[in-house]
Amino acid sequence: MSKSIICYINQFFAGVGGEEKAGIEPYIVEGTLGPTMAIDKAMAKADAHVTYTVVCGDNFMGSNTDEAVARIIDMIKDKPMDAFVAGPAFQAGRYTVACGAICKAVQEHFHVPAVTSFNVETPGVDMYKKDVIIFKGGNSAAKMRKDVPAMCKYLCKVLNGEPTLGADAEGYFARGMRKEVFLENKHENTAAFRGVDMLRKKIKGEPYQTELIIPEKDVVPIADPIADLSKANIALVTTGGIVPVDNPDRIQSASATRWGRYDISGLDALPNRAANGYKTIHAGYDPAAADADPNVCVPLDAMRAYEKEGKIGKLHPYFYSTVGTGTTEGEAARMAAEIIPFLKEDGVDGIIVGST
Repeated sequence: MSKSIICYINQFFAGVGGEEKAGIEPYIVEGTLGPTMAIDKAMAKADAHVTYTVVCGDNFMGSNTDEAVARIIDMIKDKPMDAFVAGPAFQAGRYTVACGAICKAVQEHFHVPAVTSFNVETPGVDMYKKDVIIFKGGNSAAKMRKDVPAMCKYLCKVLNGEPTLGADAEGYFARGMRKEVFLENKHENTAAFRGVDMLRKKIKGEPYQTELIIPEKDVVPIADPIADLSKANIALVTTGGIVPVDNPDRIQSASATRWGRYDISGLDALPNRAANGYKTIHAGYDPAAADADPNVCVPLDAMRAYEKEGKIGKLHPYFYSTVGTGTTEGEAARMAAEIIPFLKEDGVDGIIVGST
């Protein structure tokens, strides 16, 4: 008997629309839709087919996660399902979180395998890699042809009852789980032999892999508190994409590699888009509120009030802006390193980072 796969995609890949449709509530359609056609084809080796596709807007899932998950679970509870596939979600921040959340819930409720695929730079990886099989995916939909086969090859093995390999061999993110296996060379089954073998390779400068990988963490020391705010120089930074209406620095709406520095001396508040002032170019949230009042992301109005009341010493005469959605850690670190000299030059004591 043919096996049944249920898939999950967002509003964009369902062809409903982009950011303007990100608030769409969950619904289900029979059969394939958009990228699930590729999943259906790739699952043929396990005699499995996509029987239903669930769609939900990224904003709705992000803002109403419990409700969205509960409604989707209710939609599929009476449907035949041997496995569940979400995405692939590439480097889309909210989409990866949504895929992780629904995969985790499906596994817990129905005890069927669930897989998805994210780029390493997305928040969904750290949030869900211990709970869900997440394959290491590309950074854009152009990588679909590689990401879908990787997920489905593994899932076919599972549905066919074939043995699977470890995270590195299969291509998914390690989950911190260890499984005991017996090696063909009986000597290698002893820890002493393997330990000496690794030591010999290390001494000779040969590549080797420890069996207990300790993940490296980029830990940033917590800064000392500001002793007296009434004398402090405070700066404003945002990842909410607030820019002059003409976006002079051409900051990208996602996966940003650029940032801007904008003069706020003499302003008590940021004028909005209608006043030919500032707007948001961020593609990761509904821009209406920020376009109407950019001070919700860059709280210049509140900080000016504090400055006049003497709660802070002064406000740095510029604010700095970029876009956080899809931006890699490497690019974020580079941009921060470029911004910091300006702050140091003016003797900034503290920074308020406004987001979305």
